[in-house]
Amino acid sequence: MPTALITGANRGLGLEFVRQYQADGWEVIATARRSSPELDASGAMVRQLDMSDPEAVANFQTDGPLDLLIANAGIYGPAEARSADDGRAWQEVLTVNCIAPTLLARALLRNVAATKGKLIAVSSRMGSIADSSTGSIAYRSSKAALNMAWHVLALETKADGIIAATLNPGWVKTDMGGSGAPLSPPDSVAGMREVIAKLTPAQSGGFYDRTGDALPW
Repeated sequence: MPTALITGANRGLGLEFVRQYQADGWEVIATARRSSPELDASGAMVRQLDMSDPEAVANFQTDGPLDLLIANAGIYGPAEARSADDGRAWQEVLTVNCIAPTLLARALLRNVAATKGKLIAVSSRMGSIADSSTGSIAYRSSKAALNMAWHVLALETKADGIIAATLNPGWVKTDMGGSGAPLSPPDSVAGMREVIAKLTPAQSGGFYDRTGDALPW
């Protein structure tokens, strides 16, 4: 039975990843800062993990091999950066969206290397410098940083047979995406899962849409 570890699993895309992988017979380890009734009822192994706490993330461990890590947890942060308070909030966005996922991937490298598995980070098209617009500077910069960190991670883990990639889920109806988004979580996650399943070593280090198309940096 393959095993996946999914962060930010108490709602939205994370919870949907949990549901779909479990439905396909995977063993799922689900982490969240706080659980939810839906996650508790999912049957996944729930572990508490606060992605805003670098020490907790860097020291996180789990037993046994991992076939897949999905670093899904993320926050949006301030729309602008004009004050010291905005700056502090921006720091938290960078920690949760980029630094913590990378620390967690490093903490679990032995587990993933044991299966020559995959490291997946949920990014955003808003992190593309080539396809950017104004606003949401904290979120945009955190996802651009995540893309770079994951690209470096892919290069460093290539010799271990690990595949690492970042994915754009699209604009999804979640607490972050809002009710006006055109995609449902099941559709977005189904697309990303298909991409994950088909990723090859030659694609490691890339940035891909849920449709499988390569996205510009």
